[in-house]
Amino acid sequence: MNAFKIPESVLVVIYTPRLDVLLIERAGQPGFWQSVTGSKDSLDEPVLQTAVREVMEETGIAATPAQLRDWALTNIYEIYPVWRHRYAPGVTRNTEHVFGLCLPDTCEVTLNPREHTAWQWLPHDAAADLCFSPSNAEAILLLPRFMA
Repeated sequence: MNAFKIPESVLVVIYTPRLDVLLIERAGQPGFWQSVTGSKDSLDEPVLQTAVREVMEETGIAATPAQLRDWALTNIYEIYPVWRHRYAPGVTRNTEHVFGLCLPDTCEVTLNPREHTAWQWLPHDAAADLCFSPSNAEAILLLPRFMA
């Protein structure tokens, strides 16, 4: 594992056919609700594998690569100053790859308490409103397009 986080990550929107979206609350940042996110573990880790791994680590949901859909969306954004110490000196931007995971229905999840403290399923528009990350909110608002 690298000493610093790799500035390439995934965002996985987990949802149902009724457009209910799973949000998880970040540990240490009350009110910071988000979808599953996480950085690559190594430079050569495929982003699809990163997505599968992060879904399992953050929710306990054992998704297969075939269940994840690459939305072919990439966001490049400024890393929040509060988290820049996790990256190599001078790294200020992250590249995020967006995936979707459709589950047949809402379900219980098992959080990693070091990363998240609460979870909830919400209608997609309410979930987008609650997200602290603009790129996460935008991805959730695009959900109906990916359902078509």
